Amino acid sequence: MTADEKGRVVLVGAPLGNIGDASTRLREVLAKADVVAAEDTRRLARLARDLGVTVTGRVVSYFEGNDERRTPELVEALAGGATVAVVTDGGMPSVSDPGYRLVKAALDAGFPVTAAPGPSAVTTALAVSGLPSDRFVFEGFLPRTGSHRRSRLRDLIAEPRTLVFFEAPHRIADTLADLAAAFGADRPAAVCRELTKTYEEIRRGTLTELAAWATENAPRGEITLVVAGAPAGPPERPADDELREAVAEREKTGTSRRDAIQAVADEYGLKKRDVYSLVHR
Repeated sequence: MTADEKGRVVLVGAPLGNIGDASTRLREVLAKADVVAAEDTRRLARLARDLGVTVTGRVVSYFEGNDERRTPELVEALAGGATVAVVTDGGMPSVSDPGYRLVKAALDAGFPVTAAPGPSAVTTALAVSGLPSDRFVFEGFLPRTGSHRRSRLRDLIAEPRTLVFFEAPHRIADTLADLAAAFGADRPAAVCRELTKTYEEIRRGTLTELAAWATENAPRGEITLVVAGAPAGPPERPADDELREAVAEREKTGTSRRDAIQAVADEYGLKKRDVYSLVHR
């Protein structure tokens, strides 16, 4: 097998919603790939139709539920010299989407991996959020259950970089409330919904304002959440009464007293036992 015949993986960035964002390389790769591994084969068919592209290669489904089983099959295709294109429902594969498992397996087997870059909800939301974008961290989806989510957020309280999350619409109100309880009511944030689509909506405000909006409006669609990082160093220690009130405010959002005390202690760089003593004095 020559170098030109060696199989390779191509990660293809698909439009988030606006078909006009599709690149020329996206069209070329979909038309010429020997195998197209698609997160949703029906969406791939619609994308190809909208682009006026005929997919001549073999189409297989490749999503979170079957990627472990299907990856060896795709590596076998690579061994036969195939070009395997990976495309998700929107954005770049392997960024909180299928793709990483195949990338690692292909590299481990000695096959090259490249990309036809395209839209990404992470960088698009960051760019339009109005929050600092020079340094940021992508956290993907937070844990689904409240206790695990709040525990993860406690680990991020002091993170100084802008944070980017994905979130499901039915959890966004609870997540924003937990963020407000953990990071403080006035932390700036932006909810970016249905990016580049007809009903794109970008809502900016404090975490408390956004939590109230999400509770009242029950937003739908794909959501990317951008949250400002923590200010440098812990803020000045408030008076005892203010600390008690900060704990009480978090409890009003449904946070347990233990978690509220921990969050306030973390926010102000205090020892948990000192805040506990103040609250129970």
